[in-house]
Amino acid sequence: MTLTTENPHINYQRIEQAIRYLEDNVRRQPELEEVAEKVHLSPFHFQRIFTEWAGISPKRFLQYLTVDYLKDKLLQSRNLAEAAELAGLSSQSRVYDLFTTLEAVTPQEYKERGAGIRVEYGFHASPFGLCLIGVTERGICWLSFVASDEDPRHALEEMKAYWHNSVFHESQELTKAFVEQVFPESPLQKKLHLFVKGTNFQIRVWEALLRVPMGEVTTYQDIARSIQNPNALQAVGSAVGSNHIAYLIPCHRVIRKDGVLGQYRWSSARKKSIIGWEMARQETPNKH
Repeated sequence: MTLTTENPHINYQRIEQAIRYLEDNVRRQPELEEVAEKVHLSPFHFQRIFTEWAGISPKRFLQYLTVDYLKDKLLQSRNLAEAAELAGLSSQSRVYDLFTTLEAVTPQEYKERGAGIRVEYGFHASPFGLCLIGVTERGICWLSFVASDEDPRHALEEMKAYWHNSVFHESQELTKAFVEQVFPESPLQKKLHLFVKGTNFQIRVWEALLRVPMGEVTTYQDIARSIQNPNALQAVGSAVGSNHIAYLIPCHRVIRKDGVLGQYRWSSARKKSIIGWEMARQETPNKH
């Protein structure tokens, strides 16, 4: 098995280390020189790679991740949803032009755990480190991130366990084209189709997540309300955590109602990275 034909983003690893350090020392607000030293870069080089990655400075980036800022974003998101309802749009309506559509396996396919399905897979660099993508003729069926200290084979085994009876074939060239669509160089992108395996309840939650726009955040409570099941908070949390297509089904946009970001299947630091990166791209689109 060839793990990757590309170098994973070493820069992202340093950015993630920096975000962890800034978060751990948020009360002290360390200067750029101190953070750069912690990630073994000169202040100039660190500022440059961070700004190239995020489009904004590290200091500005961290402001997106404060509890007060995220509380305000939650309020804005809720107001948008309420405005849509007042306009006569149901919560199931396409308030936003979705770039991602979703198809679920049939009940028989669910029972057979992927039998007869061929999955092409590959490891690729992404803005958030090394990722593993799986693709079928019916759409993207897997996307996960690999931790810098993790053996990529572990991610592959996790995908194979999920699509248990499928046939797997490594195809770097084919999957590279999909990754380039998932993380496009410019904001213009083709619509992406996802092929998911889950219970009816999980699929309803994942469909609700698709309606949370980039740069916005929501809560478990709001997701539960949006699927007309306001008391199912624990089940919603479980469905969010069971998402097997990272980033595209944006479970990272679900945070606690008190503005705390909370946990993430692919590490809390990566969740911070993605949320801040998305907010920066939405608020400074001319830089991307």
